[in-house]
Amino acid sequence: MLKKLAAFSKKFFFLNQEENDPALESEEIEALRLTFKSRYHSFKQLLAANNRILDGMADIERALQGNESFSMSFVQTHCTSISVNVFRMINAMENISPGKYTALKDSFVAIQKRIDALLGAKKQNPDKRLVIPLEALASTMTGLVGGKMANLGDVKNRIHMNVPEGFAITAAAHDMFMQADGLQREIDRLFQVAGSDEDRNLDLVSSQIRQLIMSAEVPEPIYLAVVDAYTRMKAANNGQEIRMAVRSSAFGEDSENTSFAGQYRSELNVGFSQFFYYYKQVMASKYSVQAITYKISRGFRDEDISMCVGCLAMVDAVAGGVIYTCNPLNSKDDALYINSTWGLPKAVVDGNDLCDLFVVSRDDALTILRREVREKGYKIVCFESEGCIRTETESDLASTPSLTDAQVHELADHAIRIEQYYEMPQDIEWAIDTEGKIFILQTRPLQQMEAILPGAELDLKRFEPSLLVEGGINASPGVACGKVYKVRKKVDILQFSEGSILVVEQALPTWAPLVARAAAVVSEQGGFAGHLANVAREFGIPAIFGVSGAMDRMHNGDAVTVAADLGRVYLGNIAPLLEWTRPEPKLMLGSPVYESLKEVSRQIIPLHLLDPESRDFVPQNCQTFHDITRFIHEKSVMEMFSFGRDHSFSERSSKQLHYRVPMNWWILNLDDGFTHEIHGKYAKLEDIASIPMLAFWEGFAAIPWDGPPAMDGKGMTSIMFRSTMNTALVPGIKSKYADRNYFMVSKNYCTLSSRLGYHFSTMEAMVSERSGENYLGFKFKGGAADFERCLGRVNFIKEILERYGFRATVNADNVDARTEGHDMEYMISRLKILGYLTLHTRQLDMIMGNSALVTYYMNKLTKDIDSLLK
Repeated sequence: MLKKLAAFSKKFFFLNQEENDPALESEEIEALRLTFKSRYHSFKQLLAANNRILDGMADIERALQGNESFSMSFVQTHCTSISVNVFRMINAMENISPGKYTALKDSFVAIQKRIDALLGAKKQNPDKRLVIPLEALASTMTGLVGGKMANLGDVKNRIHMNVPEGFAITAAAHDMFMQADGLQREIDRLFQVAGSDEDRNLDLVSSQIRQLIMSAEVPEPIYLAVVDAYTRMKAANNGQEIRMAVRSSAFGEDSENTSFAGQYRSELNVGFSQFFYYYKQVMASKYSVQAITYKISRGFRDEDISMCVGCLAMVDAVAGGVIYTCNPLNSKDDALYINSTWGLPKAVVDGNDLCDLFVVSRDDALTILRREVREKGYKIVCFESEGCIRTETESDLASTPSLTDAQVHELADHAIRIEQYYEMPQDIEWAIDTEGKIFILQTRPLQQMEAILPGAELDLKRFEPSLLVEGGINASPGVACGKVYKVRKKVDILQFSEGSILVVEQALPTWAPLVARAAAVVSEQGGFAGHLANVAREFGIPAIFGVSGAMDRMHNGDAVTVAADLGRVYLGNIAPLLEWTRPEPKLMLGSPVYESLKEVSRQIIPLHLLDPESRDFVPQNCQTFHDITRFIHEKSVMEMFSFGRDHSFSERSSKQLHYRVPMNWWILNLDDGFTHEIHGKYAKLEDIASIPMLAFWEGFAAIPWDGPPAMDGKGMTSIMFRSTMNTALVPGIKSKYADRNYFMVSKNYCTLSSRLGYHFSTMEAMVSERSGENYLGFKFKGGAADFERCLGRVNFIKEILERYGFRATVNADNVDARTEGHDMEYMISRLKILGYLTLHTRQLDMIMGNSALVTYYMNKLTKDIDSLLK
């Protein structure tokens, strides 16, 4: 693009120098020319690295808004990319000014060490017990035994309710297991080899890791500790063998914001002869596809999750189910919702079959407000030898209530007591044994959502011709539209497209990896107490369960609208219903991965070096990578523009633009950007030969700026506040170079770095008769107002640019636009637009809170641009 750069110094600097100093030998001229060429090459490398760093920091800032899921791979990749490019900038700076800023490397090393320490931090658990009996557990031990077992410790030991006898295999045991024979190192290696979250084959990685765990030996200390705990349980049971429920109790599971519902393995009715096989199955389930997907979506690092395991005596349940101490779909409804079925509660939590529902008031009599007794065709019971089976319910029980009124009242009383203890709504799993005794098997915080119902003004009858299915259970409220995709088997998961409507026969936890990618979920079976319903509510995905005939009546590829609150699915896009939505949850906020990014971002993004004229503006004071890039960018511009002065020709190296009067625009001629050699201080427009610069300036100067828009009180307050928060925006903090606007030009090439008021823009253009080489890039950032107003302005600019054929993206408060491959006339017209926008979007961030003014300026600017292009 700049083939003639090598000769520009000879033409504009060295010939003039030679005239002034005849003693300067030709080899010295050539040496100076090569030196400048090398420095300019390094300067271009420096600017390219700086752009990549700014893009990376913008990605991090966007991620910190919490709207999108990301994993530690994102954190590590961006930290590495930014680090590498900062180091490139340091090396480029060393080439531009050798030996002058060596302290930059010391600052870089110190910052990198802090980042490495943050990314490599491991949580330490001082308690090294491998097994702890249930009677010694409490909710304060979540980090040691996981949330599930810690909560059961409270229920047994502090609320004094029936919990099956048992013990917990701890986080210390997990660490010992994973460190034995380098197992964790090999798992880490497999993840690294698999690549980024987007590229890796999760099925393959998951399978490889689970096989490693299953083939590993249980360390002897764990084996002996478990045998001892089981022997004590057996002795307390008169020497009788005990069947066990082997259940996951991982860190993060059953917590207030993350349930991990159904993501891990639990095995029921396990004989001790097979115990360690199933123990490893539970350990391996940490790396199931659905668990990895959920972990990434909810912002957990692999090292954050210790897989503790709960070992409980098996309850041979006559009935079981789940209690919600409030309506999970309506926080204003404080009735108790008891979901019940015959046999083990697994049928309820897995969403295999329909179950009974009893809604109970909190009055003194615990009045049963509503009972829905459903046909319970199947139940899950303990098999005679080992494990569980799904069997047909006896005909005389299938349509009979699975609970008596007395049992409903007793369960309601238990639920209220547990809720009172934890001081928040609870999701409780329970079972009733053959003697009628109630056992609490699990309790965790209940996530609630606000019901959203259409207003009376919305006439639903007019949509009835489009009604496809109805009558389902609202498992997760909301409305969504998408194309139907029916999933019958696991292989179908591979073809599922993001934003599709997931339609399944059973609401199984197996489908959980698809929920975060689905627009909505429809299932023929299941209820709102199942694992998949919990996951859908966590992700804010509308879901209807128990929709009879959905698999037959909904066809792949059909566009449908799912209105979960109505229990209806409509054919087509029902726009009025889609306005009836809820805000998307910010799932990442507060998660371990989010907190890791927030911590490392403090070593990358904050800017402390604000005033280049200050004596503190030195490499030793660089506290973040942003400080280093700011310092290098400032000094590199200075070094480039002082190179000629250092060699006695600075007055010929750059010219000040004289447009009617001298202006704060400076031009560095790279090759043939001037029509002739200029000896004086100023360059006038008629002296400029650069096609892209002249086109930009024509747009810039074509229509006079009306001055700042009228500012409302909020706009003024926003700007004053932002200026006090970031003094780099205050005009009084000056930079000898940053406050100027710089063109670097040749006949067909132009790059611009501009600051006008509070906003910054850069432009790079190549314009010639060779359309294939033509390119135009534009970046705009900043503003004095708050982030929302700045974001409003960049979206405003994006909309205008897209109207005129630019490809534009917004990242944080940056807009990045480009167009390429067009003929010269087209490129010149787009440069005029950029020139116009550079001037006329000044201070528009102030009015972004006023929709009327936004509309006015949108119409005015587009009208001006249309007239400019005529």
